[in-house]
Amino acid sequence: MLPVTLSRRIIAEFVGTAMLLAIVVGSGIMGERLAAGNDAVALLGNTIATGAGLVVLIHMFGPVSGAHFNPVVTLAVLLRRGTTARVAMLYLAAQLAGAILGVWAAHAMFAEPILQISGKARDGLSQGFAESVATFGLIGTILSTQRSRPEFTPQAVGLYITAAYWFTASTSFANPAVTIARSLSDSFAGIAPASIAVFIAGQLVGMLAATLFFGWLLREESPS
Repeated sequence: MLPVTLSRRIIAEFVGTAMLLAIVVGSGIMGERLAAGNDAVALLGNTIATGAGLVVLIHMFGPVSGAHFNPVVTLAVLLRRGTTARVAMLYLAAQLAGAILGVWAAHAMFAEPILQISGKARDGLSQGFAESVATFGLIGTILSTQRSRPEFTPQAVGLYITAAYWFTASTSFANPAVTIARSLSDSFAGIAPASIAVFIAGQLVGMLAATLFFGWLLREESPS
């Protein structure tokens, strides 16, 4: 990461997360409009745009802020003592604010009402478990590639999320800021506010499990 000021790092997290949500929600709206009722086609368009966008955004903002765009990524870094509690809290605030702005930007681009509340229920323990699996894989992808091939991390994250959109029942939100912001969009990408708690609980469990497991798996053994 470049030696940049904290203010630039926070702004990078804010703008990067806003752009990510504009991609997620905007491509969901476009996909739904063009798919003529075929949810599989809409999801495919949403998936390709999100995966591709993530690769580019991580390359854009990674040298400045690390391109977390995700509270569970920031918390994993904090648990591994890669940042301070103060910086982590500032990152989390920037991510949440940026995510909400990104949703509103997507609505504005498609001439939708800016202020919305989603009615799309995504309920059940299976959804929470799916979010645990999705988040476990995301954190594992980041930790393992940053250790072995850091230059490949943006592509690895984009590819993993592309896959996880399809192999998880929840379509892999894997991000508390994304989850909260998507509750403010009554579109293809939305989630009802009542469904948020199980998603975030699953995400936190997946993050903790991945941090512990990959911390053990990738730990360098001291010479005997």
